[in-house]
Amino acid sequence: MENSNHTYVRRFILLGLSDVPSLQAVFFFLFLLMYIFTFFGNVLLIVMVILNAQLWTPMYLFLCNLSAIDICFSSTVVPKILINTITQDKSISFFGCAAQLYFHLALGGTECLILAVMAYDRYTAICKPLQYNAIMHKKLCRDLVVGCWTVSFLNSFILTFFTFRLPFCKSNLIRHFFCEMPPLFHLSCQDTWFNEMAKYISVGLIVLGSFLLILLSYLCITLTILNIHSTRERKKAFSTCASHLMVVSLYYGTIMLMHLRPRSAYSPQQNRVVTILYTVVTPMLNPIIYSIRNKDVKGAIRKTMCIAVYQ
Repeated sequence: MENSNHTYVRRFILLGLSDVPSLQAVFFFLFLLMYIFTFFGNVLLIVMVILNAQLWTPMYLFLCNLSAIDICFSSTVVPKILINTITQDKSISFFGCAAQLYFHLALGGTECLILAVMAYDRYTAICKPLQYNAIMHKKLCRDLVVGCWTVSFLNSFILTFFTFRLPFCKSNLIRHFFCEMPPLFHLSCQDTWFNEMAKYISVGLIVLGSFLLILLSYLCITLTILNIHSTRERKKAFSTCASHLMVVSLYYGTIMLMHLRPRSAYSPQQNRVVTILYTVVTPMLNPIIYSIRNKDVKGAIRKTMCIAVYQ
């Protein structure tokens, strides 16, 4: 009966980034700068694609979706971090915590699938250039995008629903700076085996499945590039692939490290570092790696700026 009295947690307390007062201001300005860069970098990409008809291709459609995801993904975590860093109240309501977990899982899963779709798009463009327009037609692109968002949001609803059906009777202190499944599982006085299995299955299907599709796509791309006779073109293509795979590896690697570890290996400090990488750092890097370094996007930016100046 005592446990049941503690089941109905109305608010959770987030541990935050650091307990050292002198570091609070440093963390606040660091995360504020990263969030501003993430927001405006991704907004710039979306605006450039909308304003320039030459960028209305499947590749940039997927990049726009990726940018929209990164803005929302970072926004589910960073604003709350900033508020908790400069205020004494580090609490979050039960439903606020559930909403944060839901959108974090949904947007994170959508990004995994969109990255896989982008890899398939590059595979088609490089390995089957003559069939590209026939394969990557508008209906397929639209269906792929809608499918990515739908599957991820349904998956997130299931995981969030079962997570918040757990009785939280050990404590309401979340040893993390936002609501995520592993630290929430540690607050439950009930066996979380079912929830952990659901998490592993979800991560296996969405994260590992899309990661393997990316690796397979790039394996085919690499084999095709090796057949290119021009050394300069070959190096250029390999450089593009390396940049893409670098961010993909960072994003997927940190997610798998976070969600595929056994419960016995849980470490609050390690979790905070890993989570910062894929929720804050990666969304900030994506506009640079995928678009700002792209000559078509840079050309579109220069063209738009020239038009704005002469008007």
